[in-house]
Amino acid sequence: MKAGEKLAQLGITLPAVAAPVANYVPAVRTGNAIYTSGQLPFENGKLTCTGKVPVDADVARAAAGARTAMLNAVAAAAQAAGGIDRISRVVKVGVFVSSAAGFTEQPKVANGASDLLVEIFGDAGRHARAAVGVAELPLNAAVEVDLIVEVGS
Repeated sequence: MKAGEKLAQLGITLPAVAAPVANYVPAVRTGNAIYTSGQLPFENGKLTCTGKVPVDADVARAAAGARTAMLNAVAAAAQAAGGIDRISRVVKVGVFVSSAAGFTEQPKVANGASDLLVEIFGDAGRHARAAVGVAELPLNAAVEVDLIVEVGS
């Protein structure tokens, strides 16, 4: 099943790609690879998950935020690819978690992003990943993600 059909089956619509707020672009294609800029958990123009994990947002809420942010990254990659069905493989995911001191469950937060990719792309959605704890993120977001995908011919 193609990714576009899978999105429809899941009842997911790709969001509009957010306009950059500085001198960068949402995604860059070089050869058969697309690299996205960091994406935050914005939904309908609102940041859905803020603060430090697990103090301000528990792991489940942060994982949901990672899923939302990843959907935004997929939208940016799909736009650069000329459509989601042109994406042939997810290569690498980076998940950055605004972490309270002593928090070490960043991989559980990152699962929200990773699980979405496998839901959409199946085995082609399985990827290499980094889940990193950071002191702060833009706009006080609890999570930020970036994505590298391969584009088929």
